[in-house]
Amino acid sequence: MAKKAQKRESAKPSGKSPAPATSPEAVKAAPVSSENKAATAPGKTPRKAATDPAPVAGKAVEATAAKQTSPKRPASAKQPAPRAAASQSTPAAAPAASTAAPVKPEPAKPAPEASKSVHSSPAPSPSADATPSPVKQPTPAPKATAPAQSQPATPTALPATIPQPTPLPQPTAGETDPLGAEVFQAFDRMRAANLSHVTAGISPGALATAYFDWAFHLASAPGKQMELGLKAARKWRRLAAWLWSSAVDPETPPVIAPLPGDRRFAHEAWSKPPFNQFAQAFLLQQQWLHNVTTDVPGVTQHSENVVSFVAKQMLDMLSPSNNPLTNPEVIARTLATGGMNFLEGWKNLAEDQARIATGRPPVGTEDFVPGQTVAVTPGKVIYRNHLIELIQYSPTTDKVHPEPVLIVPAWIMKYYILDLSPENSLIKWLVGQGHTVFVISWRNPDASDRDLEMDDYRQMGVMAALDAIGEIQPDQKVHGVGYCLGGTLLSIAAAAMAGQGDDRLASMTLLAAQVDFTEPGELALFIDPSQLHFLDSMMWSRGYLSADQMAGAFQLLRSNDLIGSRVVREYLMGERSPMFDLMAWNADSTRMPWRMHSEYLRRLYLENQLSSGRFTVDGKTVLLQNIRVPVFAVATERDHVAPWESVYKIHQFSDCEATFALTSGGHNAGIVTPPDHPRRHYRLATRKRGAPLLSEQAWMDRHEPVQGSWWLPWQAWLASRSSTPVAPPAMGAAICDAPGSYVHQK
Repeated sequence: MAKKAQKRESAKPSGKSPAPATSPEAVKAAPVSSENKAATAPGKTPRKAATDPAPVAGKAVEATAAKQTSPKRPASAKQPAPRAAASQSTPAAAPAASTAAPVKPEPAKPAPEASKSVHSSPAPSPSADATPSPVKQPTPAPKATAPAQSQPATPTALPATIPQPTPLPQPTAGETDPLGAEVFQAFDRMRAANLSHVTAGISPGALATAYFDWAFHLASAPGKQMELGLKAARKWRRLAAWLWSSAVDPETPPVIAPLPGDRRFAHEAWSKPPFNQFAQAFLLQQQWLHNVTTDVPGVTQHSENVVSFVAKQMLDMLSPSNNPLTNPEVIARTLATGGMNFLEGWKNLAEDQARIATGRPPVGTEDFVPGQTVAVTPGKVIYRNHLIELIQYSPTTDKVHPEPVLIVPAWIMKYYILDLSPENSLIKWLVGQGHTVFVISWRNPDASDRDLEMDDYRQMGVMAALDAIGEIQPDQKVHGVGYCLGGTLLSIAAAAMAGQGDDRLASMTLLAAQVDFTEPGELALFIDPSQLHFLDSMMWSRGYLSADQMAGAFQLLRSNDLIGSRVVREYLMGERSPMFDLMAWNADSTRMPWRMHSEYLRRLYLENQLSSGRFTVDGKTVLLQNIRVPVFAVATERDHVAPWESVYKIHQFSDCEATFALTSGGHNAGIVTPPDHPRRHYRLATRKRGAPLLSEQAWMDRHEPVQGSWWLPWQAWLASRSSTPVAPPAMGAAICDAPGSYVHQK
């Protein structure tokens, strides 16, 4: 033990050892890795020379330089085995520092041949003929800082630059495809866009998902199946009993009545046999099919709505009213004209198809031209940007209310829905009541506008219009009026302005406009992730949603009124329906940019971000609760686009004073209701801030209908929130006469 301790003591390096001189080769040494530094660090001695890890190139060159310049060592010094260069098989001498006591070396292993692979360079083993001798380790000299010339490689010295192994590729955070994910997404979109031409824009995936959801749960519900079987037997038994009774007494009351709004069997001829029998059998079948597709346990509400809608469309095609052999009106017309009604119907069909193929509007719309027969209220275009033209209408009264009215129509339609004929123009009537009226006329976008976003419509539409009005009437607050989608956009702008402290609005009027989309009406049939992906791909291929595609969706929602009745009247009976201003305007629809419309459907309809407090503008969340201006909301009783129950929910998401008006009519006809309209009524009530909120049905039950137009109480509401009338303001610098140029874009 004492001998071993003596050996360990003698192995300690002396602090007074002279530092060897530094050769120029030491300066050219390559940098050493942290893994190999420990193999050649001073004071670290391998246990056995044969198993020493090979020093890296830089240390090998330093060791060679030290041998050439250091003083002659004692014979007892250990000499390390020469190491093979990475680029040659001839080993080169490279003494290694050692501080261990002399030990008897084990036989050295033969050195392997240097690898030529670029991925790995195994360290060479010491050669077998090396003669180790113990030596006292001198204190290493500091590295030279001056540049030195590289020396040529010799059998006793390594080259100045040693080839380094190429590192293996390291794993990254995520793999990247050489083509990019966008290429594959574009391929999927092209496939969906091509398929949309066959399916009329309806996603087969959405239909299949809804169908299998319904079919699986119906197959798994034997109780529901037994119930349906009993109902079918009961209905057929009732029908058979009625057929027997009506054969004896033709005045026997029918078994079932049509649904409200179904006018297919309203003609007197449908009350006589055998046509009343056809109608009764069809209505009972329609009722039973509704039972089949609804109230199936486990089916989602959306799947139930889709399946029920599709089943109804398929059954409606088989309606006896659509068959010339079972429709008494068609039969009577055929007998009266000697069959010429079918010839006229064929001509009508051929003309309609030719117009569709060439992109021309329907027959009769030529008589309704903006600026000539419709949209004739005098005014000037006083501002224009890429997206809007702002029209200011000329005053017709000696005094006007100081606060102007800004109307924001939906971009899905031309603005002149509110300026049709002079007798039913809301704009003309409002100007005549002493208001300065401005209206936005939207551009009809094309493929070059595909990347317009929803916020562009806010900034370049609502905010740009407010800025332009501020130039004409500085420091005057504005009454904002939004119709349909324009009302939703106005609500977003008002909430953003309130959050920023912008108080330029005096009030806000929403005409058939939604801020909550949990119950968006029948349009919800086309709102699900599969359908939106399909629609997004269809718009992406063109850059926009075409007007005919949007019109087709609305017609499908009202197939009996807009498709079935038209087929019977124009193609079976050969009678053209007369064209009128509202109908001509409805045919003058616009396109919608891809990005904006996709964002609108996804953020509002699918995710309902606005009412849930998740909608952002400029990176900041906008809240409807921040709106403090009074609100006047108008809904219509038969609106299938914005159901009145959905419009009524403005009370739930705003703490401001809100007046709600429910008027008769549909989405368009209910709004265009001049004061002299003979068949209109409305309900009206104001909810003060902090007052209790009634449910929809409770509100309707509490407020009785009032005959007349809602225009009258609305104008009084505006006047009560306006200042004392003054002289009309000056007109803005005119660019052109109203209705401008954007309204003529096709």
